[in-house]
Amino acid sequence: MTIRAQVFALAALVTALLSSAPSRADSQFQTPWSNQQRAIVLDGYEHNSFNLPEIVRDPRIAAFIHKASDGMPATYHCGRIADAKDQEICRRIWRNYAVSRELYQTRRVLAKALGLKWGSYHLARPGNPIEQANHFIDYAEPTSDELMAIDIEDNDPARFMSLADGEIFVAQIKLRTGRYPVLYTNGTTAKYIADHRLALPVLSRLPLWYARYETDIAPHFPKGNWQDYALWQFASQNNCSKTRCPYRPNGTNRDIDVNIADMTVAELKRAWPFDTLVPAIPPDDMPKPGERPALPNDILMASMEPPLVDYSGFRHMPGQLIAAAEALAATVHAYIDSLGETPPAVDAMATASVSRMAKSHPSEKPTLETIGTSLREPVAPPDDHPDSRMIAGMVSFCFDETSAGMRPLPAYVLQH
Repeated sequence: MTIRAQVFALAALVTALLSSAPSRADSQFQTPWSNQQRAIVLDGYEHNSFNLPEIVRDPRIAAFIHKASDGMPATYHCGRIADAKDQEICRRIWRNYAVSRELYQTRRVLAKALGLKWGSYHLARPGNPIEQANHFIDYAEPTSDELMAIDIEDNDPARFMSLADGEIFVAQIKLRTGRYPVLYTNGTTAKYIADHRLALPVLSRLPLWYARYETDIAPHFPKGNWQDYALWQFASQNNCSKTRCPYRPNGTNRDIDVNIADMTVAELKRAWPFDTLVPAIPPDDMPKPGERPALPNDILMASMEPPLVDYSGFRHMPGQLIAAAEALAATVHAYIDSLGETPPAVDAMATASVSRMAKSHPSEKPTLETIGTSLREPVAPPDDHPDSRMIAGMVSFCFDETSAGMRPLPAYVLQH
């Protein structure tokens, strides 16, 4: 092989190696824990057993996040429960709560004394989100240098807090602390939040603590909403066995959760506690100012022509009203003719008015005009009975001149 051929072969080998290696842009999504410069963060809960002095011997481990509260606050007044069995359950829950909180505070003091950054999370469950937020703050008592996180395990409101309630939870945390928590969730829920970012404007902008136990998350990570993760939980009891685990820290069992950060230990400690919103990224299909949004195919377009309405029926309304008034007058006339003495059941107001008209003009036959005139000046009973007011209203409606106050009908309505 000539020298030129050897040079070309070496160049081809270097090019192949460079092309097969992940680019810097994607290295955080493909086994980033193999990079010794990347910081490690552990997280656990009260039932995990670990040795903090042994853990800090690993220079890559920069922080520990511990479970704080879980769902709604515990019942404080077990003595008020009548059933003895339920009362004993309540007391055990309260004892577990008190012991777990004491353990949390002890581990917190020790971890921070050993130089680790500290954080806490709330396991969000169904129930009042404001009460849960207050429960978390009262339990963890987070200081300004400690990370806070809301843990929504899955988009399943029957078992975990709904995403809508998650928005309320975060708002209450911000109200009480002036800071935002990190969002812990799985890949499916993170994608749902990203796809519905306009409906979930706060959750979609929280720093993301991404839980997915694979070596490559590039195909799944919702890059359209989050450009990067704050933390990636890549190892847990789900993918760790007694013999194999992506990363096994000193001083821990295989049930500990291990997370990677896309930064060095020094960078992570400067970025901690990730308590601000990430930049908003509008959806690709969101219309820009001045642009008309594209309409889906299944939306019916409104007609540009005004609807045709048949107004011909209005032409008959005046005649119908007149006929109704004449029928009413005929009915009243026939009723008056049939009267002898005034029946007690007839309202005194109308009877007195018509009787007065008949006595004052005994030779005149009642007409629509004379009945209306008489009824406009009724003899009101002393107690102003509600039926009298009703009759007065009916008289006003039937006999008053209202045509002057009515708007004239359009000419085209009266055309035949």
